Formats: sequence, C-alpha cells, structure tokens
Amino acid sequence: MAKSQSLQDPFLNVLRKEKIPVSIYLINGIKLQGQVESFDQFVVLLRSNVSQMIYKHAISTIVPARSIRVSFDGDEAVSEEVETEITI
Repeated sequence: MAKSQSLQDPFLNVLRKEKIPVSIYLINGIKLQGQVESFDQFVVLLRSNVSQMIYKHAISTIVPARSIRVSFDGDEAVSEEVETEITI
C-alpha cells in the first residue's frame, strides 16, 4: 500500500520557509505566537524570543497571521491569499 501524504507537512513547510507568524492554540487553551522554526512527526519548534518545542498532540489549532495557499498534490507548496487554518 502506498504511503499517504500528510496534510500537516506541506502546511507547516510553507509556514517555516516563508517565516509566516503563527498563533498556536493548545488543547488547554493557551495561545502561543511565533514562527515555525522546524517540525517533525511529533513536535513543532516555535521561535519567538526563545525556541519552544511543542508536542503535536498538545496542539489544537494553528492559525497563520496571513492567508496562505498550500498545494497538497506533490507540487512545491507556495503561499497566496487564500484563507487557511488547520487543526491537528
């Protein structure tokens, strides 16, 4: 069976590459703000004044400061003016 592509990776990659500010809401209601520095299967590194490692299972929602468009069909992800929000 072919490996399915994650929706998270292209979304987070655009945020990382273009250094788009984000608000990350945790499941306990805390709001964190900064830029996605890096990510893997389990964590997101968020940079503001300091770097914070946030476990994905603790994330409720990631909201970019501006609208982006993400291509999920294997093409290079690019940002454009399209409303996007993703809940992990």
